[in-house]
Amino acid sequence: MSSTARPSAPDASLWDRYQPFRRSFEWGFWIVSYLVGAITHSLTTLMDIRRLDLGFEAWEPAAWEWTSHGVALALVPAVLWYTRRFPLHVDTWRRSLPWLALGSVAWSALHVAGMVALRKVIYAAQGDQYNFSPWLLEFVYEYLKDFRHFAGMVVTIEGYRLLVRRLQGEASVLAAPEGAPAAEPMDRPERFLVRKLGKEFLVAAGDVEWLQASGNYVNLHVRGRDYPLRTTMAAIEAQLDPARFVRVHRSFIVNLDCVGEIEPLDTGDARIAMRDGTPIPCSRTYRDALRPERRAA
Repeated sequence: MSSTARPSAPDASLWDRYQPFRRSFEWGFWIVSYLVGAITHSLTTLMDIRRLDLGFEAWEPAAWEWTSHGVALALVPAVLWYTRRFPLHVDTWRRSLPWLALGSVAWSALHVAGMVALRKVIYAAQGDQYNFSPWLLEFVYEYLKDFRHFAGMVVTIEGYRLLVRRLQGEASVLAAPEGAPAAEPMDRPERFLVRKLGKEFLVAAGDVEWLQASGNYVNLHVRGRDYPLRTTMAAIEAQLDPARFVRVHRSFIVNLDCVGEIEPLDTGDARIAMRDGTPIPCSRTYRDALRPERRAA
């Protein structure tokens, strides 16, 4: 049976222990993966060249692999952004798949263009010339390899994000109880149901300090923790109590009870300091909504 409570200590400590190392782990994973890939592929390619007596210089396979892996690493932020825009979820994969297929072509084009440019520079420094022709046939060949690479990245990213959501806890609007009158829909949620590692607990809407858009999710910030809710800012804004929750930015909604101070900026925007010290941007478009007379109207 669900109850209004914080997550149990063991679950909370697991996530809290991971938080300080999260960004380091995420970037470390990609850096180490591409570093190991560049080294091992360089060595195996060099071994094949010598075994087959292909006549390439020893530095050439290193140039091929390090440029390929280096450009792929540089494109990781773009893939992270793109997969947030078109995530592979149960309810979105049909819409996302065509966009991801198109994205694989764009990713391959950037990857090939970057590595070819770097190889031309390296070869020129060695007094040689790098030839990438016929370019259409070469690109098709590279794309067939890049497609598998891009697909592997997407699966890895989505799998990791799924694990993070399970550790972090995923929120949903609490459904109306069975047998409730249909004429009284729960348009304005008083509580959110959070599922985390097989457990459930309730979070009161009034305990939500602010909400932030994050791709296909809206993160509910509660006591230093974020719980992703699969919805849009417009949808959740329409459900929340306007006397308590105010949209201050295209990506932020704040609980007025948790606002510490508001600092006007020369640009016409403002900076909101929450009671816990967290800064929240306030754009000029939404700044008037913070005025008491506007809220009363």
